[in-house]
Amino acid sequence: MDAEAPKRTQLRVGRLTKAHGLKGAIKLELFTDDPERRFVPGSVFSLQVPAGSPWHGKTLELTELRWYNGHPVGFFAGVPDRTTAETLLKAILWVDHDLTEVSPEEDAWYDHQLVGLDVVRDGVKVGLVARVDHMPAQDLLIVKTPAGEVMVPFVKAIVPSVDLKAGVVTVTPPTGLFEELPDDDPDAVDEAADEVAPDESSAEA
Repeated sequence: MDAEAPKRTQLRVGRLTKAHGLKGAIKLELFTDDPERRFVPGSVFSLQVPAGSPWHGKTLELTELRWYNGHPVGFFAGVPDRTTAETLLKAILWVDHDLTEVSPEEDAWYDHQLVGLDVVRDGVKVGLVARVDHMPAQDLLIVKTPAGEVMVPFVKAIVPSVDLKAGVVTVTPPTGLFEELPDDDPDAVDEAADEVAPDESSAEA
């Protein structure tokens, strides 16, 4: 019996934001901490674009990545000029990814490793990870609970541990994140505000 082929998924690694110059270059917003590996000449990306786009269902091959004033700019096969580049703006870039690959960074995980994990608070399951939203300020774990979805800041102070083997994400949320606070209990509101220190937004998970 033949061995099963490695399971693969796709990772979102970037977004095309603005045409740069007249030769088809496009500025990039990177969603990866490893651009040197993801964005090398010959890399091929699947495109997430509207159904009406001429690029719908097509792929894009990188020919060169340059940096201008600290911003990444990509050159792509089949994009010879600014007019063509502008048809690709806002396109999201995806790459194939081996599910068995682990992140090279400590305390860093791929989205697909987190989705579906149980979310536990004080030893009690409160929901499961539905998805990860990557916001400019910080990442958010979107946790599906019986009462609906809860947005949990993916910072060390609120998500102290992720155990992939056990399939568990441990959270220590401030009061009120997973439950409604009584309207007539101002102390509870104050307590919730006190539990998140002002500098927690700069923490990394």
